[in-house]
Amino acid sequence: MSLAQKAGSTAEHLLVYAQPLKYFCPINCSMDKTNFIKDFKAGDEIHSKFAVKFKKPLREYAKGYRFDVRGSDMTGEITITYWGDRNRDAVQKLYDSFNTNDVVEISGVAGEYHDQLQISVNREQHVFLKCSRAEYNIEDFVPRTENDIDQMFAQLMQYVGSVNEPYMKALLDSFFEDEGFVAAFKSAPASMHIHSNYIGGLLEHTLAVVKTVDALCAIHPKIERNLALSGAILHDIGKIREFSVTTYIDVSEEGMLRGHVIIGEEMVLERIKRIEGFPEILKLKIAHMILSHHKELEWGAPKKPQFAEAVAVHYADDADAKLFQFINLKENAQTEDPWIWDKRVGHVFLK
Repeated sequence: MSLAQKAGSTAEHLLVYAQPLKYFCPINCSMDKTNFIKDFKAGDEIHSKFAVKFKKPLREYAKGYRFDVRGSDMTGEITITYWGDRNRDAVQKLYDSFNTNDVVEISGVAGEYHDQLQISVNREQHVFLKCSRAEYNIEDFVPRTENDIDQMFAQLMQYVGSVNEPYMKALLDSFFEDEGFVAAFKSAPASMHIHSNYIGGLLEHTLAVVKTVDALCAIHPKIERNLALSGAILHDIGKIREFSVTTYIDVSEEGMLRGHVIIGEEMVLERIKRIEGFPEILKLKIAHMILSHHKELEWGAPKKPQFAEAVAVHYADDADAKLFQFINLKENAQTEDPWIWDKRVGHVFLK
């Protein structure tokens, strides 16, 4: 199918300022995305698809009207600027033809602005089209864990099954025998950017925290294993409501206004209400492990850990998140220097 045919093949596609085909850069019309943001360099001709994270309204510039779109794929994000002429209605029509969460197909040129890479799309030589759902693979935009989700979940369920205190077992079973919860838990990310930020990331992170806490229980046998494991398993469950996954990972309105710590405690307390005779002190301890697992107020913790099991959950959680960041930064560093510096973790030694 030619580009002109594609532009007219569906009401969802809008190609403004029809120009002779010789002016257009050809776009790969296959469903698969073959080039990704992490590989773009200044000066590259870009022909690709991007999920729309947000868009900014029209602004006037010297030659007409422009708008900005924040595009993303599974490797990162980039700003895309459409440079239109003085026909404001036509530029507005193009702007209105797509929304956040949509996927757009563009051709343009990558360049640097204030030391940031961005893509410029102009009306004379380039294209800006909305894609139908049949024209892209969601896996190109929302990354997935490299580990097997079912295998990780089976491992986690072994730990769930090893909790033998009756009330904690009942609490865990109330979650992990709930098919809706399990489906959401297995597919949720653990964050938007910092660590395990992909489908299956919450499960992957939780399993790592549980394994670490279990090891700490073996080293320090006076830690109450049932309690510590229960806290590790449940510490981040609020993330199934904190994040939404469409064509990209975003924070939900509830997540933005309340956060996964408060959401998770609420979810646990709601389940505990259904378990007759659940001990009050046990309820408070489990709630406290969720509320304190970030430890510091500036990290989102309403309370600091106040007993050994809560301390174990916090440090296991923090260790997995920090290690993920160091490993990821080292693997993706593009420099010949022996160090890089990151605003979250500081210097990272690369040798």
